[in-house]
Amino acid sequence: MSARILVVDDVPANVKLLEARLSAEYFDVLTASNGTEALEICARAECDIILLDVMMPDMDGFEVCRRLKSNPATHFIPVVIVTALDSPADRVRGLEAGADDFLTKPVSDVVLIARVRSLTRLKMMTDELRMRAITSLEIGMQAPERSAIADKGMGGRILLVDDRPSSYEKLAPILSSEHTVDVETNPAEALFHAAEGNYDLLIVSLSLDNYDGLRLCSQARSLERTRQVPILAISDADNNTRLMRGLEIGVNDYLLRPVDKNELMARARTQIRRRRYTDHLRDNVQNSIEMAITDALTGLHNRRYMESHLATLAEQASMRGKPLALMILDIDYFKAINDTYGHDAGDDVLREFAVRIRKSIRGIDLACRYGGEEFVIVMPETDLHVAGMVAERLRRSIAGEPFAVDKGGTRIAVTISIGLTTLERKGEPVGDVLKRADTALYRAKHDGRNRVVSAAA
Repeated sequence: MSARILVVDDVPANVKLLEARLSAEYFDVLTASNGTEALEICARAECDIILLDVMMPDMDGFEVCRRLKSNPATHFIPVVIVTALDSPADRVRGLEAGADDFLTKPVSDVVLIARVRSLTRLKMMTDELRMRAITSLEIGMQAPERSAIADKGMGGRILLVDDRPSSYEKLAPILSSEHTVDVETNPAEALFHAAEGNYDLLIVSLSLDNYDGLRLCSQARSLERTRQVPILAISDADNNTRLMRGLEIGVNDYLLRPVDKNELMARARTQIRRRRYTDHLRDNVQNSIEMAITDALTGLHNRRYMESHLATLAEQASMRGKPLALMILDIDYFKAINDTYGHDAGDDVLREFAVRIRKSIRGIDLACRYGGEEFVIVMPETDLHVAGMVAERLRRSIAGEPFAVDKGGTRIAVTISIGLTTLERKGEPVGDVLKRADTALYRAKHDGRNRVVSAAA
């Protein structure tokens, strides 16, 4: 697992030391001797992770970190502050500036490499989500970076897994000042609790009695419902080996006892902000997928989805020797509705029409808006006779009750014409099926509208 690491330090000896350590683990290393140079490199998207010194001449590391995290173009790059400063107040200051971690010099090789690898995995996952979400900007969806920058990481839901009263009775009230906190004192039940609770953060003690806290962390990572929930481990100071193992299996961050109150709060906020940001990215991806295949006005699938999915349904029908019916529906005199009552009324008719279609078909049937006032319904495992009955029922449903428009102030009589056919020849191109149904639709309209016309293959 390789990544481009930017080392920022004004002391050449420190830079060479970190460069040698990282290069030995096959990371690509870039260097910068001051904050301005580091910001320029990051703006060009040339690095994946930043190892940042605090004491530098032009601007200190805290300010560099603040600028990176307040810029939507660099907000997502993990930053690790590596400095000789070692007081709890310095660590909190770094975390509040937006740093993802704070390591005190001299940093052991094991701790450094484990942390960089952990953040590399996180960065790769985030980059993939960001790439998939880019198209959402093109269809008008809001980018998540600005909301992530404004998010203070408060108001989260936290599950604290700890079986020591002396520990959780101290930690829970601290966390409760900003978050909703549940305490699970039975580690064997923690995974079930976590899966059901929709938590933003799991805090797991690695010093559980008669239970392996690392195994619990590993199980949380393997379970679908908790896989994306960040984990903050709390460990005794002499437990470095287990902590490094925890980072390898997916623990996001850790704290050493005795736990500093302010550092606990800062690390919890960091993890909750990150969870919300990645959740927003995933939502954008999902919404963009749905928007790409859904008609915005009616909520039915669109023509693009129908054309690709129809080919699959036709292939499955041919392979299984099952019938497949297809009908094209057209709202009669729709232009007159728009001209008489306005386009808003026309939109109301289209929306209500989609609702009535859904009520008239099965869950396995595919209903799409084909374009304008034309719709297509594909019915797997349905012969021409049964499809004709469904089409007639739908026609009566439309004609039998006027459509309410203008918030119910006006009611309009609406009718439809339907052209119906089936796939009856193995391997028949779906374009031929659509053309045949369209021809039947033309006959229905030519013969007086408000009727169903079937066309055999």
